[in-house]
Amino acid sequence: MRVFCPFFILLMYSSFAFANQELDSLIGVLEKTMDQRAEFDAQKDNRLIELKRLFNKKGISKEQQFFINNQLIDNYLKYTLDSAISYLQFNIQLAQELQNKELLNQTNIMMADIMATTGKYFDAMDFLSEIDSNAIQKNLRISYYKALIKIYNEVSFYSPFTDSNQKYSNQAKAYTNRLLPYLNPQSDDYLSILEKKYRDERDLSKCLKINNQRLSKMEIGSSEFSLITYERSLLYQLEKNEEERMKYLCLSAISDIRASIKDNASLTELALVLYKKGDIDKANLFIKFSFEDAAFFNSELRFKNISEVLPIINDAYQMKIEGQQSKLRILLMISSGLLVLLLIAFYFIVKQTVNDKVKKKELSIINKQLNVLNQNLADANKKLNNTNSELSESNHLKEHYIGNFLSICSDYIYKLDQLNKRVNKQLANRKIEELFAETKSKKLIDAEVKEFYINFDKAFLHIFPNFLVDFNKLLIDEEQIQIKSEERLNTELRIFALIRLGIKDSSKIAKLLRYSVNTIYNYRVKIKNNGKGERENFENEVMKIDAVKN
Repeated sequence: MRVFCPFFILLMYSSFAFANQELDSLIGVLEKTMDQRAEFDAQKDNRLIELKRLFNKKGISKEQQFFINNQLIDNYLKYTLDSAISYLQFNIQLAQELQNKELLNQTNIMMADIMATTGKYFDAMDFLSEIDSNAIQKNLRISYYKALIKIYNEVSFYSPFTDSNQKYSNQAKAYTNRLLPYLNPQSDDYLSILEKKYRDERDLSKCLKINNQRLSKMEIGSSEFSLITYERSLLYQLEKNEEERMKYLCLSAISDIRASIKDNASLTELALVLYKKGDIDKANLFIKFSFEDAAFFNSELRFKNISEVLPIINDAYQMKIEGQQSKLRILLMISSGLLVLLLIAFYFIVKQTVNDKVKKKELSIINKQLNVLNQNLADANKKLNNTNSELSESNHLKEHYIGNFLSICSDYIYKLDQLNKRVNKQLANRKIEELFAETKSKKLIDAEVKEFYINFDKAFLHIFPNFLVDFNKLLIDEEQIQIKSEERLNTELRIFALIRLGIKDSSKIAKLLRYSVNTIYNYRVKIKNNGKGERENFENEVMKIDAVKN
């Protein structure tokens, strides 16, 4: 075991090749690490490819498939939610085929844990209800209790009612007391529980001591390091030590990126702190990065948490508009100055012509100067008109889509509120079976997908109103696309609309439109085969389709 010492953080900083512990230096390291995200993700993808190759190797047994799947799940767990769930479902099937109750219990516990992470608490409890807690072995009993503690802590944290909050918090404490006898007092699980206990009691000195002990055992670039440093930032938040809090949020965010952890909170929290301190540029940079990670991970709960930081984006936008308006005012002042100079020059030219017609050479020089001034004025006016036009169009589009985005967020919050009220009512009336039936139905998801298509079609055609006409010009006559009266875009057009917006990866398109990657690939091949020109250049031609036309 390594011993934590006061120089631990200094040594860790030096591993990144910078000389001191100043916050600005650490933020600089974070920004460089953000630039390397693709490299870290590529390393993660290579590990996944190697595990999949091992899984598909001939002659391996179902037991071997199960344990290889466990490694895939561990790699996907905080990387891509849908893939992690897919491999967990496959492991449930394998455990059932093997008739191995222990493996089935293990997978159900893992599924419950990830359901709790994404806010699907009823589903999480469903998976745990399949387990006979009195018959499971010690190692699974620890995981079982940890899953229950996580569920009740999450429900308590997000519950809007004080009574419910206290009830679920008590449940979490009760399961924590059951778990403790099974844990090694030197294990991170035990120390984490002890640290939380002291944190709740506001005994921060003991908290820091335990956090130091935990941190000394972890290395940056691991999920454990990310979590422990994030929890360290919470302690400094309670102490109102903003500088130390930001340092540990930086360390946690750096570790998240190096570990390709997309289900993260540190960078979003850091963006909010920077916003409050007035550093809008970095706050905007970090929140956009967090939003991209959340979109990749695809968790509704993470999207909800990031949406609470929307004022950062809105304020940053307002400041940017003010900056553009300031530039416009400067250009107006320059143009006015040039106009005054032109009038003065014209006055002297006229006076010189009337009083002294013989000085043609001097007049020629003055005329040249006048031409230069005229050209400068014309150039300034041209720049002014271009800037004004771009600003007007940019303001119109941004105001339109910020309004749409806020409207969609508002509708989503309203739907969540209605669903919450309906669930509370059914729970109050003990209509558990009806509630389970409702939550397992796909009607709600299908309706939301349909509404997403409508909103996407409307927004895209607002920017590219002639997209269908221009797109059909790229196709041979007999294969041109005809839209039904009730549609604005069909599936093929939506795929190439996303490509026109710069989203070319089939897996990302499939995730957005809720199709399989194979289906997206087949649509792309089919359309390109019907193009007039070379099929390799078809998507490049799509990218040339213009936006709003006057």
